[in-house]
Amino acid sequence: MPQLNPAPWFSILMFTWLVFLFFLPPKVLGHQYPNDANPLTAEKPKTSPWAWPWN
Repeated sequence: MPQLNPAPWFSILMFTWLVFLFFLPPKVLGHQYPNDANPLTAEKPKTSPWAWPWN
């Protein structure tokens, strides 16, 4: 039964995990988002206390 022979499948598994762990994360993390929010320049809304009508 050839599916019990680990020789070809183990190398395919190792190569696949090598690609997933070493080559894909830098490519995914290297993307730049065009509308990145900058919290330093964002204006905070002015809040006022809530006037309860039954007081």
